[in-house]
Amino acid sequence: MPPETAVERSSRKTLSGIVVSDRMNKTRVVEVSRSVRHPAYEKIIRKSSRFCAHDETNQSRAGDEVEIMASRPLSRTKRWRVTRVIKAAPRRVEEAKS
Repeated sequence: MPPETAVERSSRKTLSGIVVSDRMNKTRVVEVSRSVRHPAYEKIIRKSSRFCAHDETNQSRAGDEVEIMASRPLSRTKRWRVTRVIKAAPRRVEEAKS
């Protein structure tokens, strides 16, 4: 990959959110929350969006905080890739044994 392409690739949009579903193979559903001020009432409202993200190594689990990066369309719903796990959620004892 030429160096100018590498620079262009890293400038893609990145978001961070919480993995809410890890039931699909190599796919994670990530919920990204943001705060928005209502234009008329000035109240701050929490809004969230859910993105399907590709996780090639199945490294993230439900509850983990992850960083996702925009990518080419990988399927009908997947337009994001999991780049790294920011903070892992605590694991249950049964899950750790298996």
